[in-house]
Amino acid sequence: MQPNNDGSNGVGDPNANLSSMITLLQSKAKTSILDKSLSKGKNEVHLSCFALLFSEMVQYCQNRSNSVSELQNKLCDMGKQVGLKTIDLIVLREKNYKREVKLLNILLFIKSTVWKTLFGKEADKLEHSADDSRQYYIIEKDPLVNRFISIPKDKGSLNCASFNAGIVEGILETSGFPAKVVAQWHNGITYYVIEFDESVITRDKQLDER
Repeated sequence: MQPNNDGSNGVGDPNANLSSMITLLQSKAKTSILDKSLSKGKNEVHLSCFALLFSEMVQYCQNRSNSVSELQNKLCDMGKQVGLKTIDLIVLREKNYKREVKLLNILLFIKSTVWKTLFGKEADKLEHSADDSRQYYIIEKDPLVNRFISIPKDKGSLNCASFNAGIVEGILETSGFPAKVVAQWHNGITYYVIEFDESVITRDKQLDER
């Protein structure tokens, strides 16, 4: 081995070489899916894959249910677990996210941000019941979860959007807005009927008075 002009053997500093190698590997490393913004990840799962997975979930619940209401309750319970995880991911990934303390703001957050994150678009409408101050409705004309499910004649009242109702309930619960959420049909449109606990309404009124 011929020495360099400076008298070194040409191997160089091993620590510097190691540091360069680590930097190179880090630059080539792929971004983790957990580091990606949810708002940019809506196309990561192909629609056919989602349809297959969801149909298997429905079949799983159906095989363990004795009635339509029991089946819908099981779908709601599954959705609730998704809701609990979804809000956690949004909080971690979206740097500008601020915890909502107002009832209307959390509902608008679900109608817009959550729906776009999970289904690629906002829900169609948000309405307040004229008869019950505790009730609100998120309205969806064509829920994605209902597109690929063939409803048997003996289960004609089944609405698989109960899964979405569970998602809403889970998000509200973990955000400090306890409520019961159910999915209902009306003229071919799905209504997510949200009935808040009385304590939520009382707290919201107190915030308005400040």
